[in-house]
Amino acid sequence: MGNSRSTAQWKELDANSHLHPFTDFNDYQKNHGRIIERAEHIYIYDTDGKQMLDAMSGLWCCSLGYSQPEIAEAVNAQFQQLPYYNNFFQCSNTPAVELADRLVKMTPEQFTHVFFTNSGSEANDTNIRLIRRYWDIKKQPKKRIILARTNAYHGSTIAAASLGGFEFVHNQFETLPYAQHIADPNWYNNGGDLSPEEFGLYAARELEKRIDQLGEENVAAFIAEPIQGAGGVIVPPDSYWPEVRRILDERDILFISDEVICGFGRTGSMFGCETYDMKPDLLTFAKAVTNGFQPLGGVMVSDKVADVITNDGGEFGHGFTYSGHPIACAAALATLNIMERDNFVDRVATDVGPYLQKQWAALGDHPIVGHVRGVGMLGSIELVRNKETRERLEPEQKSGGICREFCVANGLIMRAVGDSMIISPPFVSSHEEIDLLITRATKSLDQTAEHYSI
Repeated sequence: MGNSRSTAQWKELDANSHLHPFTDFNDYQKNHGRIIERAEHIYIYDTDGKQMLDAMSGLWCCSLGYSQPEIAEAVNAQFQQLPYYNNFFQCSNTPAVELADRLVKMTPEQFTHVFFTNSGSEANDTNIRLIRRYWDIKKQPKKRIILARTNAYHGSTIAAASLGGFEFVHNQFETLPYAQHIADPNWYNNGGDLSPEEFGLYAARELEKRIDQLGEENVAAFIAEPIQGAGGVIVPPDSYWPEVRRILDERDILFISDEVICGFGRTGSMFGCETYDMKPDLLTFAKAVTNGFQPLGGVMVSDKVADVITNDGGEFGHGFTYSGHPIACAAALATLNIMERDNFVDRVATDVGPYLQKQWAALGDHPIVGHVRGVGMLGSIELVRNKETRERLEPEQKSGGICREFCVANGLIMRAVGDSMIISPPFVSSHEEIDLLITRATKSLDQTAEHYSI
């Protein structure tokens, strides 16, 4: 459809009419971008026919790759039967009911209910509404503050972006005052002379200090990703999560695990909170639940929260036109069927995940790689000029963007976050395809080093 246009025509049309997320619009109008035309397995193809290995699974979401006809068939069948109906006014639909039951059974045992949204952003907005309602019912209305972390990403609505920890985003709007932040547990950037073990405890205890400063009676919740994805795949030291759990167990504060990236197998467990034994009260999900083929998100609600809201809360004044959309739920059910039938979580834990981490770790020998980290099918490398001093390639953290362009030229999609290069490849990747990823990444690192005369 529309293939009569040339690549230049597509780019011009795009630049003239389409405002892209997280984009410098003026720069895009001048330089344009890539137009992706089709995808197959773990590869995407632009309008010039260039093949690129997608080591980001789209935007962290296409965990099963792009060739999943069962999902397309499920969507088409649902389209023919019930393409849409809402879940307001004492109504439901069979895919939403089946998916809700499925999610309750596959998430950690404390979760008894789910609230459907269209995205992770909306899910985290929903978390705020649930938290407010919970504490109001419990007659603790002063509990309003939600603590989050720097370099966290929790979505792009005003509320979700306020919870997020990116300063450049906050500078573009007035953040909500109840969202406050502590430092993230990035040992390489923030650990100084502390060992990872020592720094993990130090970073966790910053949460304790902040709660004590604000007063426990004013703090409603703490929200965190098990591994901070968009912040640069920040893998916390092993000492971090047990100490956070201790701190929260000793205080009456709700805990939200944002699993939009880590959920559905990415860390080698079904959910990242299981990898780290986090035991949250609320769990945010989206992205991989439909393999990215349909927009769907939601909040898993624990019995602790659900019992209060359902028994004593009356009408919950919140919802979306497309909450529990039957087509999106059908896509999710098909995705989960494939994931469970083909044992993809176990494959990440015992096969392709360990293989990726072994090959990825070898990049640490490259002259401009100062640090390597990763878990399951997530990875990050830090680009430096000097490994001992951790001096960056240039002062304004632009080296990642340089390396990313070399990656694209070499047929590899990696993401740049400042001076970090990050990956989140599909679970369907073979060992040979992981080797190809590493080969193309190495070539791109070589070219980046040459660019900086190293």
